[in-house]
Amino acid sequence: MSRFPAPLLVLCSVLSVQFGQATGKSLFGSIGPGGVVALRLGLAALVLLLIFRPALPRGRTNVALVIGFGTAIAGMNLVYPAMQYLPLGLATSLQLLGPITLALLTSRRLLDVGLAALAVLGVWLFHSPTGAHYELPGILLALASGASMAAYLLLSRRAGASTIMASPLVWAVTWAAVLTVPIGITASGTALLDARVLGVGLIVAVLAAVLPYSLELVALRRIPPRLVGILQSLEPAAAGLAGAIILTEHLSAPQWLALVCVGAASAGTVAGQRRRRPPVSDRGSRDMAPRWEGKSDDR
Repeated sequence: MSRFPAPLLVLCSVLSVQFGQATGKSLFGSIGPGGVVALRLGLAALVLLLIFRPALPRGRTNVALVIGFGTAIAGMNLVYPAMQYLPLGLATSLQLLGPITLALLTSRRLLDVGLAALAVLGVWLFHSPTGAHYELPGILLALASGASMAAYLLLSRRAGASTIMASPLVWAVTWAAVLTVPIGITASGTALLDARVLGVGLIVAVLAAVLPYSLELVALRRIPPRLVGILQSLEPAAAGLAGAIILTEHLSAPQWLALVCVGAASAGTVAGQRRRRPPVSDRGSRDMAPRWEGKSDDR
């Protein structure tokens, strides 16, 4: 992957996440959102453990970081039950409000007020001009997913990441799987063992977790986290595209404009942040790597 431009890797990550989530939503009729989350995180953890073979975390600080990151990742997957009620593009836009709000609360610039207004305008445009109405549970679940994303970023900043390594992320995904797989098994039972469901679930795990995480780890060795965050602000538009292609969720012109507004607000917020030692981005950002004590080579 080193021969490909780093921004291209991030764009591929963005598309991979959203098409993976759209594919996951297509399984709702068979196993429900709980089952999809269980397959996504359970299979992703297995694949990441096999690929990176990370060293075990050592010390209370590193264990606490893994638990915090993993719990936040599990919370971010509330976007899946939210998609029972919302189009993929709207669910992703509401999710992004978490990191946007976090960035704005830690800033004192007047420009950020305008960016916040732009994000709010985007959410309003999604339903008011078209007369569409969405159920409150879906909105609340998507906002809870965004709050989990903000918590993930906050943990990253407190960790003061100095290196970009796979170990914390792999163990965090594993812990998230420990939290969510039992829920999926309880909800879906033996339906999770169906060959077709497992096959599609593996595709979801690769597209929505393994591939984007890996691409971002490579990209973050070559470009600043701020640029990664700006490129990830394309996720609402990518979600709208994935929803239209895979789920036939056709959006109106004002709704496409809404996705652009939220993405622009996210990009402006990231671009305007003062330069600081990384936070690294994760699923938008999905993914900031904490300082990790131990080997520098996870393989």
